[in-house]
Amino acid sequence: MTRQRIALGLEYDGSSFEGWQTQVHGRTVQNVLEAALAAFADEPLATVCAGRTDAGVHARGQVVHFDTTRDRELQSWVRGVNRYLPGQVAVRWARRVPEDFHARFSARVRHYEYWILNDPVRSPLLDHRAGWVFRPLDLPAMQAAASLLLGTHDFTSFRSSQCQAKSPVRTLSRLEVAAAGAALLRLRFTANAFLHHMVRNIVGTLVEVGTGRREPAWAAAVLAARDRGRAAATFEAAGLYFAGVEYDLAFGLPLAGEPVLLS
Repeated sequence: MTRQRIALGLEYDGSSFEGWQTQVHGRTVQNVLEAALAAFADEPLATVCAGRTDAGVHARGQVVHFDTTRDRELQSWVRGVNRYLPGQVAVRWARRVPEDFHARFSARVRHYEYWILNDPVRSPLLDHRAGWVFRPLDLPAMQAAASLLLGTHDFTSFRSSQCQAKSPVRTLSRLEVAAAGAALLRLRFTANAFLHHMVRNIVGTLVEVGTGRREPAWAAAVLAARDRGRAAATFEAAGLYFAGVEYDLAFGLPLAGEPVLLS
């Protein structure tokens, strides 16, 4: 039988998972996805994702690929696999891709979003959906600080000590901070790739500026220091979303952020 490579688009609520990557003693997104794929295809299938997410982090644009000898209609890879997935995870689309496609290494840019509830009182409805800051946030100050982090830099100051990336240099092409209603802020990040905890560490630093503890220029000083100890604490995972990933158009995958229809 001919082996083919399939790409899937995933959406998941990460609040009940111990992250993406499979673990022997833990419930991860990769664990439940590969179990569902095996049940549907009647063969073990190993997956590769575009970006690993930590415990509590959500995704609405995760992309994975796997190789299989099973010949199924694309719509079947969506509906059939979803039959075996828990309610917190869903396959949104499926595409056949060439053998040289790689969910991780073929990615050109990745998009993340972080949502903050800025309200004196916490919201049970946004628990595990948004980070919470009860002190008032100065939006213009956060925007000024964010602008200082754009470009190609050594992001060591915003890198987890457990990060396994060979280089701390990344190109951050978008970092937007905007109001999204009376009490919500949405931070949008775009980069060629991200370091471990990079987004959450930047969010923590911007919140320090937003609450008035630091001036906006402090963000540039933290970046230049190349010292993780100079930045703010890692912000909570609850408000972080892997929003999407972009590939060469020749692969024919749905564009990040666009509505997806079954094929």
